[in-house]
Amino acid sequence: MKIPEICHYCGGKVIFTDSAVIYGTSYGMIYLCTNCNASVGVHAGTNRPKGTLANKVLKLERKEAHRVFDALWQKWGISRSSAYEWLAGQMGLPKHRTHIAYFDVEQCGRVTAICREHDNDMEVA
Repeated sequence: MKIPEICHYCGGKVIFTDSAVIYGTSYGMIYLCTNCNASVGVHAGTNRPKGTLANKVLKLERKEAHRVFDALWQKWGISRSSAYEWLAGQMGLPKHRTHIAYFDVEQCGRVTAICREHDNDMEVA
């Protein structure tokens, strides 16, 4: 994942800073747009972003997508990695590009819909 320097929402400058700047409590380092506050967390101990910058709307969509996706793979008793492989097939995406932290609002909606559609399945189709 490329380190963000310019915000794709507003064109603002993106800085590397502690998450306490926006949350009041430190949850680790983030990249933060100095103009619109879009942000993305980083992998612990690195400067590698976990995904793409997200504004408030996208953060909410990603949270919901994770909520239904995580519940589904846990219900099925499979690994998260196996679940992402299944999701890649459902979405017609390569596995290496299938991660909720990379998705936009539309893709998060698709994740939610796919997971709800398969909620009563007993195992990966």
